[in-house]
Amino acid sequence: MSGQIENGLGPPGLHPLGESGLTGGYSVELPVFEGPLDLLLHLIRKHEIDIFDIPISTILEKYIAYMEWMRALNLDVAGEFLVMAATLAQIKSKMLLPPGEGEGEEEEQDEVDPREELVRRLLEYQRYKEAAAELRDRPILDRDVFARRAMPAVVESEDEASPFADVSVFRLIEALDKVMLKASKRIPHEILIERISIADRIQELTAVLAERRELIFEELFGDAPTRSFVVITFIALLEMTRLHMIRLHQADGGENLYVTSRLEHVDLEQALALVKDDEVTE
Repeated sequence: MSGQIENGLGPPGLHPLGESGLTGGYSVELPVFEGPLDLLLHLIRKHEIDIFDIPISTILEKYIAYMEWMRALNLDVAGEFLVMAATLAQIKSKMLLPPGEGEGEEEEQDEVDPREELVRRLLEYQRYKEAAAELRDRPILDRDVFARRAMPAVVESEDEASPFADVSVFRLIEALDKVMLKASKRIPHEILIERISIADRIQELTAVLAERRELIFEELFGDAPTRSFVVITFIALLEMTRLHMIRLHQADGGENLYVTSRLEHVDLEQALALVKDDEVTE
């Protein structure tokens, strides 16, 4: 399939490198719980698509492009993602049928917009997510519920904040693709160099973050010599985030992802040992 999608709507403008994926078998477990409906809502919001008039062909192509990136990065693609891809393909095929081309008693049903059920599911899921977010933000007992005395505001410290800070896996894929696209313009062909390990790249990144505590995500890739180096850096950043060595976050309304150091709260030698163990077992 073509990674470049018309009208500027497409994420990944490049194919993932290599049929067996970009990561050389190394996998990273992300503490995110996102499914196919999350991805569809992400695409709809990102490109300001009318949820009641979804361009199925475009959404299907983009959806599959994201799935290819997830597979290439050895992210766990659950079966429900494949089911949704099949559902989108079925809706697309129904929309391509000439009007009134039904089968007997089902002819009347075929005239119903085949996207209707998908729209209903998306709206229902969106309401569920909004309600869950509202409940999560409500004050808890013994903080300011039924309190007789004034209580100081409880502010989540940076140390306690989620290292991913509401940055979705889909947003991370977009950030990687942006870096890869820039790298492809600088690198006309892949140069064969000795491949750096994840642990070694983490050590290099910690040295950078020791000098500058916060950087824009893209700054940590520098002038990458190869696209493989870009991917190694990306995985290293994910591992550092998982191990609470850094925090990934996005400013409200901004496009940039930021990386903030938390190295002062981590035993660097222990963290690197964990990464090296994972590399050996992979």
